[in-house]
Amino acid sequence: MMRPTLACTVLAAAILVLAFAHPNNGDTHSFAAGVIHPLSGIDHTSVMALVGVWGALVGGRAIWAWPAIFIVAMLSGFAAAAWGPQLGFVEPAIATSIVLLGLFAALRIRLPIGLGGAVVGLFAVFHGHVHGTEAAGADLASYAAGFTLSTASLHVAGIAIGLSIRRSLEKIAGERKRFGRRTTSSVSRGELP
Repeated sequence: MMRPTLACTVLAAAILVLAFAHPNNGDTHSFAAGVIHPLSGIDHTSVMALVGVWGALVGGRAIWAWPAIFIVAMLSGFAAAAWGPQLGFVEPAIATSIVLLGLFAALRIRLPIGLGGAVVGLFAVFHGHVHGTEAAGADLASYAAGFTLSTASLHVAGIAIGLSIRRSLEKIAGERKRFGRRTTSSVSRGELP
């Protein structure tokens, strides 16, 4: 259990450097630009996939609720940045989201749906804020539709990965349980396993 946690922590720390890379690419007024934006940075890509992975590992309503909350909160952050107040500490919040969501997924932290949704939603506001801050042009709705579609796709990919991991972990646990029963049975009969 410690190796995957250490690996995820090291990977998240390495990604932190990249999280502070949000140059305005100049094209933030089209659907295509919106689709590309979340895919162009490992910070956005990893967090959006991690929301799906974590939800799938926790299971139940978290599988669909946390990605849905992320999208709604992300759009709220986008609207706030595009038409209203600016938030501070956006880049550090995005960096923190990479580390915490990576750890939550790696450790399979089980939070109540509301609390997990609040965590995901808080980070999503900052991710959406970046989209809104960089947005320019008359067609913000097309841009928002593009990054929303891309975000939902990353969530679905994360859910697929998380469900695959969960099935593998359940299979390993089942095999260990069966091996333990066989060993106990063999020992009780005086046989060596």
